[in-house]
Amino acid sequence: MYGLRPAVHQAADRLRAAGHEVHVPDLYDGRVVDTAEEGIAIKDEIGRDELLKRAVAAAAPLSEERLVYAGFSLGAAIAQNLALGDERSLGLLLMHGTSDLADGVSADDLPVQLHVADPDTYEPADWLNHWYLTMRRARADVEVFRYPGVGHLFTDPDLPDHDAEAAERAWAIALDFLADL
Repeated sequence: MYGLRPAVHQAADRLRAAGHEVHVPDLYDGRVVDTAEEGIAIKDEIGRDELLKRAVAAAAPLSEERLVYAGFSLGAAIAQNLALGDERSLGLLLMHGTSDLADGVSADDLPVQLHVADPDTYEPADWLNHWYLTMRRARADVEVFRYPGVGHLFTDPDLPDHDAEAAERAWAIALDFLADL
């Protein structure tokens, strides 16, 4: 929800260094903000449907490839929508966020990994339990990793939520997940 902050580019570089091809679409038209409130204002201004259309347009040229969708916070929610709508999706890596699930959605054996603060302001425990059960009913192969005592965007070194130890643990687990795909 903050836009393409340096942490997003650092994450992409980290994934590239591990041998992955990474695409980083800019859904905010170059806007980057410093606070959650500013990010929410941009999200509301653009609208959720338009953000999803922009993400679909960014992924469309790659439609012949089997993709792993990934994102941070709001980007994770959008990645989830893309992955569940792409029958060729190879996997889904969610950092700090999830999205609602449509009734009857199918995720037949889709590998899904979620890394989330515990507790998390934007992903409360009751929601995460509902999300997990719904994903399992959709037949996704879901792993959830909760990080006690950290803030929402604990992997972003430029934000107050950052927790270096939890971030490194999350990245190690995520890179193993991606290597296995």
